[in-house]
Amino acid sequence: MKKMSNLKIAVLQKRAGQNCEQNTKDGLAYLKQAKQMGADLLLFPECFITGYALPITNDEALGGDSPYIKQFCQACSELSIGAVVTAFTKGNARPQNSAFVIGRDGQILMKYSKVHTCAFSDEACLERGTAFSVCEFDGVTLGVMICYDREYPESARELMLMGAELILVPNDCGSMEPRLCALKTRAYENMCGVVMANPPGKGAGRSCAFSPIAWNEDGECLNMEIFVAGEQEEGLFLADYDLNKLRDYRSSEMMGNTFRNVPAYRHLMNGTVTEPFIR
Repeated sequence: MKKMSNLKIAVLQKRAGQNCEQNTKDGLAYLKQAKQMGADLLLFPECFITGYALPITNDEALGGDSPYIKQFCQACSELSIGAVVTAFTKGNARPQNSAFVIGRDGQILMKYSKVHTCAFSDEACLERGTAFSVCEFDGVTLGVMICYDREYPESARELMLMGAELILVPNDCGSMEPRLCALKTRAYENMCGVVMANPPGKGAGRSCAFSPIAWNEDGECLNMEIFVAGEQEEGLFLADYDLNKLRDYRSSEMMGNTFRNVPAYRHLMNGTVTEPFIR
């Protein structure tokens, strides 16, 4: 497939309710609106189809043959647009917090389930995912992190090592200011575009997109922010990535994987938890 020169990602900032049918109806309307805006893909916030309400049982979560997910697949095909739709889905024993990347042809390109669940809180009822994944959309390599995944630099680093050029982040949380800093840093250190969708609310919202391009050829610092929404705003926002500039930057600058000293990172694969981090 010929690689695109630009990728336009629409980002939805809206809080879903707890009715899958209504959430799907709303989501499909926003999908049409995103297409009218010229977007190539629409990113939804975390667990948009089901609503982010816990606790939830495995019986209540969506199955692989969910009619709601099928409706999004059909709409993507009819509109020739991609989407990252989100829901609580059935796991082996407990529900998972999942995202589906849907291609323009309506096919599911990738399912990703949240690796870092908030097991210290309501998400203790969930089953965590076991691996990160990437997929190709219109010749662009996409990776997905979900909300709390963002707090661990290894999440974005793993996706970068798998070839991700853009990292999409469905989200649902507040206290966003330090989290925006984390997302911007993930973009900078991995030379990946980072796009996040979060529902509105006091201390919440702030859906955003960051470019990884931190300076120009003369070493002058650039503004990496493409957009940051307000806390209470509701609706669609658009991030337009110039892929040629992004790829030129990734092929010439020194972050990412170029000068990593892997033998020095001997503790990264040690899962032992010690004080002061024992909970």
